[in-house]
Amino acid sequence: MNDADLSRQLLDIAVRAATEAGDYILEPFHHGVTAEEKAGNYDLVTEYDRNSERMIAARIFRSFPDSTLVGEEGGNQGDGGVHWYVDPIDGTNNFADGLPFFCVSIAAAAHGQMLAGAIFDPLRRELFTAAVDGAFLNGKPIHSHGHATDAKAVVVTGCPSSGGRAIPAEYDLFRRLVDTCHSVRRLGCTALELAYVACGRADVSFGLRTNPWDVAAASFLLRQAGGQYLGIRTTEPPGDLRPWHCRTFIGACADFALDESLVWQVRGRGEVVSW
Repeated sequence: MNDADLSRQLLDIAVRAATEAGDYILEPFHHGVTAEEKAGNYDLVTEYDRNSERMIAARIFRSFPDSTLVGEEGGNQGDGGVHWYVDPIDGTNNFADGLPFFCVSIAAAAHGQMLAGAIFDPLRRELFTAAVDGAFLNGKPIHSHGHATDAKAVVVTGCPSSGGRAIPAEYDLFRRLVDTCHSVRRLGCTALELAYVACGRADVSFGLRTNPWDVAAASFLLRQAGGQYLGIRTTEPPGDLRPWHCRTFIGACADFALDESLVWQVRGRGEVVSW
C-alpha cells in the first residue's frame, strides 16, 4: 500500500475513533465530573479520560491490528508498525472544571512519517483532519495564514506552566509577549491551540514540556495547512528527528516572521527539528 492509500485508511480510523470518543465525553461534561490528581493539582485525570482511551484503542486494534498505541493514560500498547498517538481528552483540566475548551486528538505515523491526524471538538462539532493530501476543517480545506509581526499577532499557549513548574524566564517571556503582541491567551488545550493556528484563528502557539500525544496530530495538521512547526530538541534521545517527540515546540502561521519574534527565544539552546 502506498503512503496516500495508507494515509486515507488511517485517517478514516482516526476520525471514527475520535468522533466516537468525543460523543462519549459530552454527556458527563454537561453533568459535571470528578477528577483525580496525577502529578499535582495542575495535572488532572478523570474516569472519562481512561474510558475514552480504551474506546479509541479498541477501535484502532480492531480496524488495524498492526498497530502500536502511545496513549496518555495507558502508555504503550501493542508492537505493530503503525504508531498511534492518542490524547483521549486534551484539555482535561478544562473538561473537569466545566470550561468548554477540550478535544480528542489522534495521530498515526508509519516508517517515521506522520500520515494522519484527527482532532475533534465535540462541543463545537468541529473536526480537524490532516492526511498526505492536505488539512481540513469539517471537510473543507484550511490554510494557515495570518499576521507577520508580534504587534499584530494573536498568540495562544499553555505557558507559563502551572503548579510551580515555571521558571522566572517563562514569566518574563510571557510578560513581554503581553506587552508587545496584539493578544496572548492561555487556553489549556494544546491540540486546539495549534489547530487554531492551522485554520487562521491565531498566529502563533508555543509549548514547553509537552508530550507526543499532545502535539502529534496538531503539528501534522499545521504543516499540512502550510504553517510552520518547529520541534526544539533539548533532552530527547540523540538521533530522534521526529518533531512531535520534542518537548518544546513553536508553531506559527505561514506568514509569521519567526526569527524576528519574541517567541523565537523559546528555542533557547535547543536544536531545531523541523518537518
